[in-house]
Amino acid sequence: MRKLKTLPLLVTLGTCLSLLYLPGVAHADDTLPGGTQNSEPGPKGDSSPDGTIAASASGIVFDRSKNGSGSSVGPVTSTTSWTPPACWYAPKFTPDQLKAYLEPIWEAGSTGPQWDAEQRDRYVNGHPYKDFNKDKADKGYWWDSFVNKSFPPGWDKCGKPIFWVDKGDPPPPDIENAVTPKILAELAYNEIRVPTTKVTLAPANATKVNLPTWAWLDGAAFKPVSVTASVPVLGISATTTAEPVSLKIDPGTSDAETYPASGVCQINNGSIGEAYAKGKADETPPCGVKYLRSSGSDAYPLKATITWKIHWTGTGGAGGDLPDGTFGATQNVVVQEIQAVNR
Repeated sequence: MRKLKTLPLLVTLGTCLSLLYLPGVAHADDTLPGGTQNSEPGPKGDSSPDGTIAASASGIVFDRSKNGSGSSVGPVTSTTSWTPPACWYAPKFTPDQLKAYLEPIWEAGSTGPQWDAEQRDRYVNGHPYKDFNKDKADKGYWWDSFVNKSFPPGWDKCGKPIFWVDKGDPPPPDIENAVTPKILAELAYNEIRVPTTKVTLAPANATKVNLPTWAWLDGAAFKPVSVTASVPVLGISATTTAEPVSLKIDPGTSDAETYPASGVCQINNGSIGEAYAKGKADETPPCGVKYLRSSGSDAYPLKATITWKIHWTGTGGAGGDLPDGTFGATQNVVVQEIQAVNR
């Protein structure tokens, strides 16, 4: 079998819905339709709550080479109730692969003789397909459903049996969520990873009551990131890009004032806030906070959240906006009383 020569950071996607309905079913391998292989095989199984999709045989791959990286990155959370697709349909098997997938299931007999007979009739005996469509091996692919159970409800609605689509033809009209550039963009949204938002503060170790505290972020770390999802056998792709647009500061107490008053610091020329410099002690920070009460023996949980504007472009000039995403982090801020000296 011919292996794909260069696919850095590409990982196959999806979990076959039919596995959810069939107890004791053998998993498909990590081979893509057309004979190419996943360059980074992963575990088989369902998708996990953190949005990582377990590898399975699939025609969908991700390029994460321009994504956020490192131990501190995390997924964005949509600012609306929108979620990525719960399930979708895409090419999954060649005729030989479908045969290798189904025949062990039938031989095991774990799904019952009636179901096995119906399946053999559908895919082998010509009602409507004959011998897994081996005579059309170079003319199309078997499509199946993929499911991300992290986004219910909806994943259990992709229950149509595996079906054949000739190359160049659209899937049957009753397939509502067949893979498209837009669906690829929405799946790529789920793979976006952005850097954490721990802000730099001045004063650094502890601030004082009624003293403006400057806050800023390393602008070099907050650049646009993107993920590209594609279906090579269909020649379609979409790139989803996230760009930082603002930083929101929540001081962690009502006894505080923020700069600006809204607590939202806009990003200006790639800079988030402004680094404190000597001689600016009497100036109002463009981004920061002033605490009005001491934290005592404790600390205030300041939360900094970045809003990312997300858009996509895809095959054929398609594109548009997706819901903004946020990612934040909390850090402790010690606030002390100003000590007066009596002489």
